[in-house]
Amino acid sequence: MEIKQFIDYLKNEKKTSDNTCDAYSRDLTAFSAYLQERGVMNINDAGSADVAAYMMALKNEGKTRATANRKLSSIRSYYKYMQKLGKIQENPTEDIKSPRIEKKEIEYLTVDEVERLLETPDDSVKGIRDRAILEVMYATGIRVSELIELKLRDVNFRMGFITCNGEHGRARIVPMGGIARRALDDYMLNSRGRFMEGKDENNPEGPLFVNYKGEAFSRQGLWKVLKKYGELSGLDGKLTPHILRTSFGVHMVQNGADLKSLQELMGNEDIMAMEIFLSVTKNRIKDVYDRTHPRA
Repeated sequence: MEIKQFIDYLKNEKKTSDNTCDAYSRDLTAFSAYLQERGVMNINDAGSADVAAYMMALKNEGKTRATANRKLSSIRSYYKYMQKLGKIQENPTEDIKSPRIEKKEIEYLTVDEVERLLETPDDSVKGIRDRAILEVMYATGIRVSELIELKLRDVNFRMGFITCNGEHGRARIVPMGGIARRALDDYMLNSRGRFMEGKDENNPEGPLFVNYKGEAFSRQGLWKVLKKYGELSGLDGKLTPHILRTSFGVHMVQNGADLKSLQELMGNEDIMAMEIFLSVTKNRIKDVYDRTHPRA
């Protein structure tokens, strides 16, 4: 009951995305099941020893530190909410430290790899659509969930920007470059209507990008599109929606974008999450120094 109340709070008051709410629900349900195995039948009766034991159990199961951190974050957020409601006096996660995560190098495509990818779709009805999808993803850096939720009304074709209703229900305006705009115009004139036969293709509430049924893409459907062109362009195994998004961020920073502006474009709430892009710039500066300084 308490878990459902917390999830309802996230959905209705915090405007948290469905995917994030589902992750919270899974994490808390798994923790509750673990507690019951320990004889703690109510999640609100757990103590710090129970949480510490759960973290150790996750480690013994071979869970990664990133997974353990995410689960601990879900549990911590839940107990903070229970404290706020006055249902518990102390937060049992208060003294539990998050496992340290080794920093990984950011994965992204080079500009040449992106160019190769974007040149892959042919001029068929499907190819025109797929080129528009790839161009818009790279031009804007939006998430997959944001792309498949774009409606016709979210695109300002004359001014060249999209209104993106991102996580937490906060809308942001993201500009598109000329190449992406032309690819989108081509899709609207020569492709979208062919998929929308028998449907109102001018309905502003209709999905921008549609599948062969004239309906919005699913995440899996869009993933198949990317996988296909990853294979055709020789990027098989390297291309994912997230890597295309990080490529957008890396290339922006490499060409002089500041982190604050990039944060707004990408819709990230935490500026600290953007610092990973700085590592690429630092590595590039070091390479330039090593190549050009006479005493490097």
